[in-house]
Amino acid sequence: MKNKKYTQLNTRRSSRKKKSKIILWLLVPLMVIILVATVYFAKLYATAQKAVDLSYHTLEREKKIEINPLNETTSILLMGIDDNKSRDIGSARADSLIYLTIDPNEHTVNMVSIPRDTYTTIIYEEQLYEKDKINSAYSKGEEQATIESVENLLNVPIHYYVTFNFDAFLEIIDALGGIEVDVPITFSEQNAEGMMDQIYLEKGLQTLNGEEALALARTRKIDNDVKRGERQQLLIQAITKKALKVGSIAKYSDAITAVGENMRTDIRFKDMLGIAQTGLDGKYEFESYVFDWTDFELNGASMVEVYPDSLDFISHRLRVSLGLDATDERDEPDYTFQTNSLSNYYSN
Repeated sequence: MKNKKYTQLNTRRSSRKKKSKIILWLLVPLMVIILVATVYFAKLYATAQKAVDLSYHTLEREKKIEINPLNETTSILLMGIDDNKSRDIGSARADSLIYLTIDPNEHTVNMVSIPRDTYTTIIYEEQLYEKDKINSAYSKGEEQATIESVENLLNVPIHYYVTFNFDAFLEIIDALGGIEVDVPITFSEQNAEGMMDQIYLEKGLQTLNGEEALALARTRKIDNDVKRGERQQLLIQAITKKALKVGSIAKYSDAITAVGENMRTDIRFKDMLGIAQTGLDGKYEFESYVFDWTDFELNGASMVEVYPDSLDFISHRLRVSLGLDATDERDEPDYTFQTNSLSNYYSN
């Protein structure tokens, strides 16, 4: 079995970090914030508030840290659930996990995708469970267990969470009239109902509908979880770009309604507005991280091990963004991280 190594930063940036200017909201379930921040029609505002109120779901979190998103760095865990109304799996797992921090003062966003097969300790209500894939935490205790497990894995606090399902992804893109994406490879994939090889996409720049974009976001058979996370970030940026171009109130309203019906979050509407306001006076710099990792088999199942030094490096960067760690040589502009590839589970 071969080790799989990838650069810590976005693969399109080769060996050095490169920051690209983008607006604050790159995230599908927070589409409503883009709309609130850029459109001020009273009808749309009321629709957005209703959608957020509908999706609000608080958790019993004794260790939750209260922050002011207007002037403090905010962390959010995004959970994409492998379920929708037609599939109705019930005990769904988290198909996509993205952790990000937003600094309203420095105008920076740090983001990392967590491979769903990452082997780690599952924690629920502060009780340790046996180790398993990180995406299994959701089936054990939904958002509560996933938040606690990710906080333990990354050694960072999670201020807010957002959970969304397939329907949110499909309906938002369709409501916007599709998104333009440079598809990186030709492939076929199952549709939203799980029917195999129903979606076929060729490599190249094209407009994707919801089903096609979902296929691009979900597919793993053409490469692996890390590349899959990069494709999801590509789609997030495409959705953001299209959302800012859409001029129809009806399209905005449809997109917001799709969010409210297919999202669950503990971010209140006033806090969303506060976060959105921080992006009105300038663009944000976006820093994307990718773990170095290897895979191994355990009891016949394929697991992902994030190399310990890679985990430590990215955790440090996230903690620095949150003001929890002091900067050191790893934060110098010319620093390039390279893993030592030491594994706790894999052996040649």
